[in-house]
Amino acid sequence: MIFELIKNRRSVFPVQYNGEPIAKGDIKKILEAANWAPTHKRTEPWRFKVLQGGAKTRLGQFLSNKYREIATRPQQLKTRKFLENPQRSSAVIAICLQRDPRESLPEWEEIAAMAMAVQNMWLCCTEMGIGCYWSSPGLIKYMDEFFDLNEGEKCLGFFYMGHYDGVIPEVSRAPIEDKVIWME
Repeated sequence: MIFELIKNRRSVFPVQYNGEPIAKGDIKKILEAANWAPTHKRTEPWRFKVLQGGAKTRLGQFLSNKYREIATRPQQLKTRKFLENPQRSSAVIAICLQRDPRESLPEWEEIAAMAMAVQNMWLCCTEMGIGCYWSSPGLIKYMDEFFDLNEGEKCLGFFYMGHYDGVIPEVSRAPIEDKVIWME
């Protein structure tokens, strides 16, 4: 069963969402799945900010305005995408990393734990029939201007979520044998 769930996990983009709300209890379950990701020395570096309603609108406006501000030649399509993607989503979860200054763990280990937490969320969404997508635009380095981040906390991206209609296409992978060297 878990193998099929892993194989069926897909990126479902905000443009595919149908506007149906996601119950708060379902969002809590998805976040609880993230909380059970492996973490070295039990640092549990994941922090999440759930945006719904007007907060999604404010996020879209911030991203769109910041993109226009910093881009040398802003593209209209990209500007509109930054503005609209949060609104198309039932919820947007900001994926944040909280570093403990007392810990000497390499940052990559904490980022790996974050990625595992997001994978848990993604698999939970897949099981629940909720579409989702992890986006990490270059604009995340400016998120301290939008969120009140703690010392040592930074945003690694956004987890867009929404119900969708239709069938998500199957994909294939190159054989694992092409990616493995067995050594004895």
